Amino acid sequence: MQEATQDHLIGTTVDGRYQVRSRLASGGMSTVYLATDQRLERDVALKVLHPHLANDQVFLERLSREAKSAARLSHPHVVGVLDQGEDGHIAYLVMEYVQGHTLRDVLNQQGALPPRLALALLDPVVEGLAAAHNSGLIHRDVKPENVLIADDGRIKVGDFGLSRAVTATTSTGALIGTVAYLAPELVLGQAADARSDIYSAGIMLYEMLTGQQPYAGDSPIQVAYQHVNSSVGKPSQLAPGLAQDLDELVQWCTAVDGENRPVDGTALLTELRHIRTTLSDEQLDHRQPSSTPGAMPAVPGRGDAMDQRTESIRTTAAPTEFIAQQSNPTTVLAASAPPRPGPGGIVSGVDTSTPQPGKRELKRMQRQEVKDRARAAATPVRPLREGNPRRRGVIWTVVVVILAVLAASAGWFFGMGPGSPGTVPEVKSKTVAEAQQLLRTAGFQSEPRDVFDDDIPPGMAVGTEPPPGSQVRKFQPITLFVSKGAQLFALPGLTGGTLDEAKAALNAAEMALGNVTEAYDDKVPAGVVLSQDPAKGTEVRHGTPVALVVSKGPQPIPVPDVRGQPQDAAVKAIQDAGLKAVIAPETVNDKTVPKGAIVSQAPANGNLFKGDTVTLTVSKGPKMVKVPNFIGKQADDAERELKKLGFKVDVNKILGGFFGTVRDQNPVNNEVPEGSTVTLTVV
Repeated sequence: MQEATQDHLIGTTVDGRYQVRSRLASGGMSTVYLATDQRLERDVALKVLHPHLANDQVFLERLSREAKSAARLSHPHVVGVLDQGEDGHIAYLVMEYVQGHTLRDVLNQQGALPPRLALALLDPVVEGLAAAHNSGLIHRDVKPENVLIADDGRIKVGDFGLSRAVTATTSTGALIGTVAYLAPELVLGQAADARSDIYSAGIMLYEMLTGQQPYAGDSPIQVAYQHVNSSVGKPSQLAPGLAQDLDELVQWCTAVDGENRPVDGTALLTELRHIRTTLSDEQLDHRQPSSTPGAMPAVPGRGDAMDQRTESIRTTAAPTEFIAQQSNPTTVLAASAPPRPGPGGIVSGVDTSTPQPGKRELKRMQRQEVKDRARAAATPVRPLREGNPRRRGVIWTVVVVILAVLAASAGWFFGMGPGSPGTVPEVKSKTVAEAQQLLRTAGFQSEPRDVFDDDIPPGMAVGTEPPPGSQVRKFQPITLFVSKGAQLFALPGLTGGTLDEAKAALNAAEMALGNVTEAYDDKVPAGVVLSQDPAKGTEVRHGTPVALVVSKGPQPIPVPDVRGQPQDAAVKAIQDAGLKAVIAPETVNDKTVPKGAIVSQAPANGNLFKGDTVTLTVSKGPKMVKVPNFIGKQADDAERELKKLGFKVDVNKILGGFFGTVRDQNPVNNEVPEGSTVTLTVV
């Protein structure tokens, strides 16, 4: 934890978009962080390359090409590559974040797995590889650390962003991959293809069934040597009782010669599922008597495995290793690694016994026997006619002529004919007809295969296998990849849920959040999605932004002030505003508001919502008060009493009002409205 807190990237934002939250893992090529994509508001795995790789421009250009190829691969069992870029001295890949653990964690905890579980874990891995192979991608680093198992049980193959596309050159000056799972052809500097991934998957199955890897050594070069010069033993040698079909499956996948392996992930997936359906429950549930969770069976003569770090998320074992490649890898390996030699100087594998041949071995032996019989039948065992030198001379002359003709034919076949080498032309973005014509002109026959491609329009060529620039024999078929256009996915329905729920659904569907606007709605609560664009079910590419309209709830209505207005006019004004007017049952007197007008309302101001109630109180007009008679009384007393009754008093003095006596008053002894004016005449 202390190391993570000291990491200078934690808490920073990479490329103005990815906020680094914590450190997940570190390996030989990169460090992986948990980050938040602030633009799309989702968690991602941010893989930051180590400086020695980030400063290698050739490596970065290759990584950019491979990341674009991997980003076009969309499959439930493949970790998606979301973005790739550089921010100053930081080079990074952005991948889908899978919350969970790795297959390495399972093997560390349980050791050897029963065949049912091992095959169930391998099935989605091979299905993901098959999808990649069909799209022209190879992984090159299949290992338990790159098999991610989500908390909800989903299984995905990770690190396709560091694989090399088939459409790119695969030769390199260093071996990229984990040495324990490295295919022999990669050790020897040969081109990788789908069968290289099959070999690694076979090594992984061996480890799942036995609890350990088939080869070990004190250095990576010793392990690499064994991949080239040894054959992987049968798992049943370490785990007695395993079904023979499982031995054959492992040895089929891990054949040293790639020609003897399944051609790609699809071929392996078919056989894998066939075996799962044909094995009995007893064979599928077979477990070694001594195998306990966490136990790793010991092998006589086997040294401790090398300390292996990982570059997988949420675990720490087996990094991708770089082994410098020499001009003669086999010689260097033999000089560097001192494995125990077997018969003929070949290093022995784990299986040193003479096993009984399995089904596939029997079939191979039968086919070889037929060939041997045919060869024997075509070879004379004695001269055609003994004792005639002249006839033998004629025969030898004929033989020499035939051999010369055959040699000339072979020279033509391999020099100028169908067996001659040719260079595969570049056909990207050409029409199918143009691409096929280019291939025919170069001497090749092509087989079209439809693939999804986000960049190339439908019906146009995407590339070839082998890739452009490859030197191959002209009789070998060329696969022409033809674009089906971008792969489309139906949008989920987002209306009726909250904005957070809509964001989660978009992340799950690998779509982007577009513009979010708000609108009032009298029936839908605030925060609920009213509509989306594009609509539900529309087929779009991954990453398409979806615009949302979110409810702000009912629109507030300012309460109109209708006090002093006649009752009918006031009620109409309230109703026109979308509110409900209610007349209070009791009327009140008011000396300033005429009868029938609104004297008060509740509420008098503020905001209400449509349909809310405003209570109106109607005036009865001013209260009627009887005016007493103050004639003959002192003017001061009369004025004081009248004001107490709420009247206004107007005093009219005659002759200066010397006596201060009220001589006359108007009105008098009558009921008048409260607040009326009473005139007093004073003498």
